[in-house]
Amino acid sequence: MYRPLADEIRPQTLDEVVGQTHILGHDGMLRRIVESGEVPNMIFYGPSGTGKTTVARIIAQQTNRTLRKLNATTAGIADVKAIIDELDTFLAPGGILLYLDEIQYFNKKQQQSLLEFIENGSITLIASTTENPYFYVFNAILSRSTIFEFKSVEPESVLPAVDRAVDYLCTRDALHAEIEPGVAEHIARSCGGDVRKAINSVELLFTAARRTEGKVLLTLEDAKAVSQRSAMRYDREGDDHFDTVSALMKSMRGSDPDAALHYLGRLLEAGDLIGACRRILCSASEDIGLAYPMAVPIVKACVDSALQLGLPEAQLPLAEAVILLATWPKSNTACLGIMAARADIRAGKAGPIPRELQNVHADGAGFEREQGYKYPHDFPNRWVAQQYLPDNLVGTKYYEYGDNKTEQAAKAYWDKIKGEG
Repeated sequence: MYRPLADEIRPQTLDEVVGQTHILGHDGMLRRIVESGEVPNMIFYGPSGTGKTTVARIIAQQTNRTLRKLNATTAGIADVKAIIDELDTFLAPGGILLYLDEIQYFNKKQQQSLLEFIENGSITLIASTTENPYFYVFNAILSRSTIFEFKSVEPESVLPAVDRAVDYLCTRDALHAEIEPGVAEHIARSCGGDVRKAINSVELLFTAARRTEGKVLLTLEDAKAVSQRSAMRYDREGDDHFDTVSALMKSMRGSDPDAALHYLGRLLEAGDLIGACRRILCSASEDIGLAYPMAVPIVKACVDSALQLGLPEAQLPLAEAVILLATWPKSNTACLGIMAARADIRAGKAGPIPRELQNVHADGAGFEREQGYKYPHDFPNRWVAQQYLPDNLVGTKYYEYGDNKTEQAAKAYWDKIKGEG
């Protein structure tokens, strides 16, 4: 029966695991916990192919626990009960380590079915998730678990796994590999930090390679063919999406056009045209705002062009938009103003609308007085002193002029008109 190469050469010790030195290095917290033998309930959070399952297997082996694995996408309470039935039997003399993959797919009731047994220590739970556990794992499980983040593996750390895969296949098939320069490096770079994907690429490359007289030729051209598209991690409904659009927004706000183009490129490579357009439109008002009010129609025109063009041509007006947003002056005064106003409203600071501002059709019998609204256009400079805020908010300031040229010019104008200059 076929067995994937990644499973055949799965690391057997923590020293063989590539990457994750922040938790598995010689002074890493997770390594020290495992070596102590007192393993708590844990949640492994991070992308696929970064060693979560492998580390769980090693922990079970080193702590003499029986490993049982469930995938929450297909398992249910009945599967959990079947594992519980093994407790105190010869099947699990040292206790059970339950590795629950993709725990975010278990509902609240399913997760709660584990509580009694992880609390009394009869089951040690290691749950894994590719999504933020604070959003997807219920508090009852979180409060009883220690969270460790697994990170995408850097290309230089993937290289040893690629070399190990090539050596293993050569030994298994009694072949000598002739490897063109750059093959291993290309595979390590193109796997997107997923070690399993890199090993799968080696296996596919080996299968497709030309073989003659006990030799196998691994070419860079073939390596590029088996990894035609970079395995960039992206899930439109998961953390990858929100992290990427957040990075795009913050790069534009931080006036870094190069970073903004990079994250725009990630979104477009993933085909997420709508996600890119929404963030770009938002940045025009949130981050440029009144420093350059024309940013809104200009960026809107770029977004409209992109949506009409579709990919790949949409990259052109969107690239123009993010560069403009990253290099224009910044002001968040409008953003801060509306947030402050809404905060007051939510706090109950509203009050009756001043009589002067009420609908003119409200004049009539039974009212305290006529509306008395003063029409600013009837006064010099189109302005007249008049109360606009409710009585309980008179004097409240929501908007403060920014220190950019546009807003300072407006401030100077109104200071002069209102006699405040």
